[in-house]
Parts: sequence; structure tokens; C-alpha cells
Amino acid sequence: MDSMAEAPPPVPSAAPKLDAENQPAVSSPLNPDAAASRTRTREQREKKATLKKRELTDRESQGPAKKAKKNTKDTTYISPIRYRLPSPKPTDYDPPKAPILIPATEKAGKQLYETTEHVYNRKGFRYTNAIVDPRFPASRYHRASEVEPFTSRIDFKDVGSHMIFDEDVRATSTEKGFRLARANVGAREGRFYWECKILSGVKHDPSDGTTQEGGGHVRLGWARREASLEGPVGFDAYSYGIRDVQGQKVHMSRPKDFANSDLCEGDVIGLEITLPSLSLHRKVADGVYNKAVDVSDDVDPASSGEFADIIRDRVPIRYKTQLYFEQFEYSPVKALEELANPNPVVNPANTSAASDHPNPNHPEASLRTLPFSGIKIYKNGELLGTPFTDLLAFLPPASKPLPQAGARDGLDDGTLGYYPAISTFRGGAAEVNFGPKFWCPPPELAVDKDVEMANGTNSNLNPVTAKPIAGSQTKLRPMYERFDEQIAEDVTIDIIDEVDFWAQDGDEVDGAVDQAPSILGPVDPQAPDVVAATAEVDDALVNGLGIREIVQEEE
Repeated sequence: MDSMAEAPPPVPSAAPKLDAENQPAVSSPLNPDAAASRTRTREQREKKATLKKRELTDRESQGPAKKAKKNTKDTTYISPIRYRLPSPKPTDYDPPKAPILIPATEKAGKQLYETTEHVYNRKGFRYTNAIVDPRFPASRYHRASEVEPFTSRIDFKDVGSHMIFDEDVRATSTEKGFRLARANVGAREGRFYWECKILSGVKHDPSDGTTQEGGGHVRLGWARREASLEGPVGFDAYSYGIRDVQGQKVHMSRPKDFANSDLCEGDVIGLEITLPSLSLHRKVADGVYNKAVDVSDDVDPASSGEFADIIRDRVPIRYKTQLYFEQFEYSPVKALEELANPNPVVNPANTSAASDHPNPNHPEASLRTLPFSGIKIYKNGELLGTPFTDLLAFLPPASKPLPQAGARDGLDDGTLGYYPAISTFRGGAAEVNFGPKFWCPPPELAVDKDVEMANGTNSNLNPVTAKPIAGSQTKLRPMYERFDEQIAEDVTIDIIDEVDFWAQDGDEVDGAVDQAPSILGPVDPQAPDVVAATAEVDDALVNGLGIREIVQEEE
């Protein structure tokens, strides 16, 4: 049986060797030669310095570099444009002078005057009063100022040609065609009220109740910066107005029925505007407004801690010995011009965008409207109605300056908003009243108390949802309050600009005064610090340049 058993196969002495390309990546007892044939080489690890040694090396190497970069500009934020300016003249320290008044005519017992010796807003530029202050060395000693009378009124510089005013600059008229006059105060958010008395216009005959024309015409309303000064309120898309004839509402030169009665001489017309908060406004301007989320917008200035980033690109100029800041004015944009005057034959590419009515989410920024906004009209203290709602947005990019050298888009200089505006025609005259003592105040300003319905329920609550109505908690304010607020805003922005320029100069400003800027009140040109600061202006920055003098032809 042993002879018949098969012999076991021979055991190989060693596993067959594999080619290098067929060798397994991991060695095993079956291929010991592969493991032996592979030689592992371990890379030498770089020896790193200790944390303490690295910090010491960084301080030694970066110390001089940081010092060298002290005067470099930070490009992470937008800063106003700076200009090279010469040494101030002694007269530049004098407070701005009020215009010279020349008697012109009389309306309703008020003497009206022509004004001279001041500049006008013209041709894409806007002008504000300036003065030299030695406590603003980084700003080259220039800051904003104001001219008498120091109150809310019509702005001398922001009117059409051939307009005349009373001594208080609250009554205006013209013997020419329609011209527009804007106030020196504007609304950016919240609710504001002002009123206007018609001094000369459509006449009412009490004997038979008829009216007759002959005293000129008046239009009243609200206007943005872009609104034309050489036309009536409501002429373009940048203003909303009310006609004296039949009390029609006018926007983009399209009159529509509203009051169905004439606004006659002696009538007091009240105008109230409601604008959403600037935070909601920016959502609309940026194209991120959501109707489902932003369901209410009660403006509460007392609890609002937001401050807009205001950038003012302005340069001092001289006009007849007086200093002004010259700034680029916001100008009409093509989209709104086509909205007011559609012409699809000439420009068929924009017909699709133009056919989409203005709304908060319009693809074109200038055609976006403001939720919770509107204008109410009162006549002799009685509410006539709300002729305008969903007003057009004004924050950039909805507003932009005229394309020209030095003009920058997307900046808010703090003047954007809706301004009280009056237009007069061929002898028409009107007088504004911004408060606090109104001739015919609305109930909310006449009596400061909560309004309740007859059944005891609060009229500020939605009867269905029992939630506050949008805007109902926003207090109605007289327009005159904006004057002091705008002065405070100018003061704040002047200080911010001074600190910004000081930081750019690396705390190395010639003539700097070791004290906080005190910018209120006139400046004494003979004061020691004034004389010293003027003498120490860096001539290297001037290069022989002088402040530009402008000339405007008398119209």
C-alpha cells in the first residue's frame, strides 16, 4: 500500500522572483525578497524655529517696513477726493455774507427783492457755503458754513433764474415762465409736513363762487436733487406736484384729476411726505428688498443708531471774494427720461424694461420705488387725500452724477432726498411755512395725543391682524426741524473727513492744533493760531496753484 501512495509534490526552495513592475506594494511572507529589495529612505524633516524665536525675528524684520508704510493709504474704504490748495487769504476767514437785496415788486403786501452777489446751482454743479478754519489742518483749513437767515427757508442758490424773494426768503415769485425753487432742508426718512400760502394766482369770486385767472399760477410739491430748476414741479420723474388749476396732481408732466377744485389766492396748502427708513431704503437700492419679510417700517429716530457713509467730493472755489464748495450735482438718468418720454421706435432694446412699471424690485435701480412712501395734501387744514404713493427711490445707484472727469458713481453726499419745492408762473407768488407755528396744522401737529376710534379701538392697529399699521408709529414732524439736524450732520461729517485725512497723513499735519476742533462761530483772522497756521501751510503741496474763481453770467 505504501508503494501505491503518491509522493507529495516537492516544496519549492524559494518563491519565484517577480519583475519590478509586478512587485506588490506591501511585502508578505510569500515574497520576502521584494521586501528586502525595496529600500526606504526617510526624508530629513526641516527643523523649525521655536515660536518665541519666530516672533522675535518677525519684529526685527517687519519693524522698519511698518514704519515705512505709515503714510500709505488704506484702500479698503472710500475716502473723499483731496485737492492741493494754496494759503488762505485774510478774507477767507470771514463768515459768508448774505446776498444783496434789490427791491423788485410787491405781492400781497410783501416786498420782494432780486438777489445778487451769490452763486447759483448750474450745469451739473452744486454750491454750498465754505469758510477757512485753522482747526482743520488736514482738510486744508476748509469746512462747511451757512449764511443768514439761519433757519429753514428757500435756498438762494437752489432756484431757477429770475426768481425774487422777500426779506425772510420764504415768499417767492417770478415774472417769467415756470421756475422752481427748492428749500434748504430735505427729507430722507420719516414723516414731515410743511405748508404754503398762495399769495397771487387763481382768484376766487365769493359773490358767485366762480374763479378767474390773471394773477399767475403756482405749483407746489416735493422735488429731488435731479429735478429741473427751469420748469414746474412735476415736470419730470424727479418731482411730484399739485396744480392750482382744478387741484390736479402732476408727475412727469401728466396732470390727473385729484382735488376737483381750484387752489386760489389765500388758500393754505399742506404737504406731508412719508419715507421709509434709510435701512429699508438701502435694501431697495441694493435690490434685496423682500416683500414677504419687510412687512413694516416704523421709523424711530430715537432708537436708530445707524449712520450713513457720506462721501463729499468737493473743492473750494471763489466767487466774488466769497468761498464756496463746488460739488457734482446728481443728474437725470436715461431710464427715467425714457419713462417720462417713451419712444420704443428709437430705442427698441429697452422696451421690455420700460414696459415693467416701477416697483421695489425693478431690474433698473432708478425705477425702484419705496414701500410705505407717499404724499398727502391738505387744504386749509382738511385732508384732501393721498395723490402719490410708492415714490421713486433716491439712494445710489438710483441717483448718480453727470458723467464727467472726477465724478464718481455710487456715492451718497448726504443731500439726496425729497425737498419742499415751489414753482411760480407769470406773477404767481407763494409763501412757505416750515413751522413750528403753522397757519392750518393737521390734527397730528395741532394736538399731540393718541388717536382712537369712536368705539375705543386704536386706529393705528390693523383690525384683521391686530398689528401696527406700517408707518403708524412714525411721528409726524414739522419740516423746520431738519435745519438743525442738517447743520449737525455737516458738523459731524466735517469732523469725520478731518480725522480721515489726518489718518492718511500719518499724524503729520502742518499747522495742527493740539485740541479738539471747535467749528462753531466765526473765526478771528488776527488770532495767533490763525496767523501761525496760515503761515505754515505746506508750499510743496500748493505748487503755485490758486483757488479757482468762477464766473456766472447774469441771467
